[in-house]
Amino acid sequence: MTTAYDIPADTLIDALSTALAENGHVTKPEWAEHVKTGANRELPPSQTNWWETRCAAILRKVYRNGPVGVTHLSQDFGGKKNYGSKPNRPVAGSRHIIRTALQQLEAAGLVEKVESRFIEGEDGDEDVQLYAGRVVTSLGQSFVDNVAHSIRAQVEEQYPGLSKY
Repeated sequence: MTTAYDIPADTLIDALSTALAENGHVTKPEWAEHVKTGANRELPPSQTNWWETRCAAILRKVYRNGPVGVTHLSQDFGGKKNYGSKPNRPVAGSRHIIRTALQQLEAAGLVEKVESRFIEGEDGDEDVQLYAGRVVTSLGQSFVDNVAHSIRAQVEEQYPGLSKY
């Protein structure tokens, strides 16, 4: 069976974004038309399906690197900020976009939080639950693998050397 590791990222993310939109797993929030994707950007995204594409990219990263948290994902989706004559510095991407996308993927049952440990609260009575990050559920893994398997023939036409694997 073909997995997400066997398919190049650009092709897999396009197919995943189409599948997420068709199944209704993710919906674009109202504020998504006017938001920048990070401090290093000057304008909002110009693509009409950028939300589905971002959710698909996040799902793929959680599939490959899980358990992974919002901060790690925001660093992956960040970039260099232009400081004019000063040297460029790396900045993180928008955590709100990533958090909202992860919440939609959780509601669809594709990802879930992994509990790590309890710590004592500030008042001493209440314990606080900490999480290690998010991982793909079995439903999410089968969803990604089925999408990867459905585009395998198309990918082998584009990349003939891929049939070796």
